[in-house]
Amino acid sequence: MLTLDKVYQASYVLKDVIRKTPLTPSPKLSSKCNLYLKAENLQVTGSFKVRGAGYMISQLTDEEKARGVIACSAGNHAQGVALASAKYGIKATICLPDGAPISKVEATKSYGAEVVMVPGVYDDAYNHALKLRDENGYTFVHPFDDENVIAGQATIGLEILKERNDIDAVVVPIGGGGLISGVAFAIKTLAPHIKVYGVQAAGAPSMYNSIKDGKIERLASVSTIADGIAVKEPGVNTFDYCSKFVDEIVTVTEDEISSAILAMIEQHKMIAEGAGAVAVAAVMFNKLPIENKNVVCVVSGGNIDVTILSRVIERGLLTSGRTCNLCIELMDKPGQLQLVSTIIANHGGNVISVHHERASEKMDINGCFLRIVLETRNYEHINIIENALRDAGFRLV
Repeated sequence: MLTLDKVYQASYVLKDVIRKTPLTPSPKLSSKCNLYLKAENLQVTGSFKVRGAGYMISQLTDEEKARGVIACSAGNHAQGVALASAKYGIKATICLPDGAPISKVEATKSYGAEVVMVPGVYDDAYNHALKLRDENGYTFVHPFDDENVIAGQATIGLEILKERNDIDAVVVPIGGGGLISGVAFAIKTLAPHIKVYGVQAAGAPSMYNSIKDGKIERLASVSTIADGIAVKEPGVNTFDYCSKFVDEIVTVTEDEISSAILAMIEQHKMIAEGAGAVAVAAVMFNKLPIENKNVVCVVSGGNIDVTILSRVIERGLLTSGRTCNLCIELMDKPGQLQLVSTIIANHGGNVISVHHERASEKMDINGCFLRIVLETRNYEHINIIENALRDAGFRLV
């Protein structure tokens, strides 16, 4: 059974393993509430996962430590287990799905763990890890459905309550549910008036569906840039804790996640991975009843692969109206491109790229398409430029 005593013990044990992450005011990310970010992306290993792994490993017997531990992960739990194992001088074997970001694979190796790449997704890595556990006598460190792991994650709740006594709501990402189970248990036990909201990616809504239908359900597949929360099935323990302590669960789209990542980069110079940004996305896009409330979003991790980050930024710029793709049909005669450029420049747009396309079976024989990518301020700015082009007689396709 998870108890408050165990959570306090975890907080004491972890004081030399983790760092206490800041609670940062964020006035620009939402005008509807007083927002604070619990920056677990600044944690050791770049994720909250080291808390649960560190406490769970600290509670092993000497015999279990001698045999070593095994874990499976999309990346962050792997690094937490690897770091905690190195601290206690324990051999660690980590099974990762072969689609895990390279940065997370290399980071796991850098902490001294043996890495086994498994074809497939998280669940395939999980099954292979159980097979190796049975063959070698390792202790399995579950990424979320373990009482000691949940107790470690619950220390985040303690830190939030210690730092501010006026919080109305806490918003937490959900994958398998270990993080929100711990945070919700700590907060609802010590301050039951505080609302706890969970957020999942729309492409991996396993806990959302399970809570809605009142029973654990398994997804056939998951698809999201938030790889850290791409879990097909919630845990038995975590489902139980979410049922008891979580007030509401919502989902966010890929575009909303991308916009949240971009907003945190711009407003706070803070890098969040997809899973770390879902709570902020839920607040930014008004998914929760938090108007005029003091709200904490847990930014659970910042280990995003740089190649994915560049694509996410591009997506975020498009979905927030910061870039715009225009296709203009015009007559192929001198001065047309100059006129289009003048209109865009006069209205403050910045042309990034131009593609001039003559041959098409769908256009007039004297016509052409001009494809332009612009830097813009927002959707209102895009509308102003589009209307100016139409007023000048150009047809937007």
